[in-house]
Amino acid sequence: MTAADGARLRAALFPCNPSFGKTGRGSVVLSPGRTEPIEKYYEVVDDLRERGFTVLVHDWRGQGLSARILKDRRRGHAEGSGLFLADFNSVIAAFEHRLPKPWVAVGHSMGGGLTALALIRGERRFSAAALSSPMLGVNLGGKPSSLVMGLASLMVRMGLGHLYVPAWTDPLEQPFELSVLTHDQRRLNRYRDQVLACPDLRLGGATWGWVEFALRLSAEIHKPGAVEGIETPLLTFLAREEALVDNQLIRDFARRAPNGTLVELDDARHELFMETDAVRDTLWVAFDALLDQTGI
Repeated sequence: MTAADGARLRAALFPCNPSFGKTGRGSVVLSPGRTEPIEKYYEVVDDLRERGFTVLVHDWRGQGLSARILKDRRRGHAEGSGLFLADFNSVIAAFEHRLPKPWVAVGHSMGGGLTALALIRGERRFSAAALSSPMLGVNLGGKPSSLVMGLASLMVRMGLGHLYVPAWTDPLEQPFELSVLTHDQRRLNRYRDQVLACPDLRLGGATWGWVEFALRLSAEIHKPGAVEGIETPLLTFLAREEALVDNQLIRDFARRAPNGTLVELDDARHELFMETDAVRDTLWVAFDALLDQTGI
């Protein structure tokens, strides 16, 4: 499909399990994290279809097979949150007539952060939302966020925002024993095989422009009164062995959300939907409880 500014975007629509009838229980708009293409979420799509949902999944601009922002397609780049949210709305508009209501938003990591930002900015079409390890703050390894933000903004202003952040490692290049993504080697290998089968899906490290985007997103989300304005029932998942996003900021966000619930998952790393069966089972029990509570 085509974005508002003419860029090429990619999305996929999956109908609900036929046993639930034509419209089923409603629709889920599923927004993956940084680097993650649609293909990585096929198992999650099946889990949702078996619950009676039509599922819309999309590749964010700059990753998957949507338009990349830089000529070097391996660079994980961003130029603010505005384009991402505009693309989010374009994708929904393109499929709206094929998305039975009620709608549920599901977002992981960067997709969770952008979903939270959309809700803060007034998105009211969703009857519920679930965020998995949302990027509400980046784990900076103890470095002050003001220092990193200042450096990232300086690099962008100097026209160097396209450069890689030094020492940024690609998790897919790490051996499984050092993985910060999941305890489930089978699911991690499945994703690696997908990328090997279609190298154009792959995204590497982040640029200074992406870091500036991520930190500005976090700052807007945590402004006084921002989270308190979210009316949508909200379920937030946190991995207790998290290494990529800031868990304390996730806790603060969930505590401030008027209709928010936080579930902390033991023996879990960042990619909760790609974790072991035991972790995923706990996640889905909580997700089903959210649906019951909201009457979906």
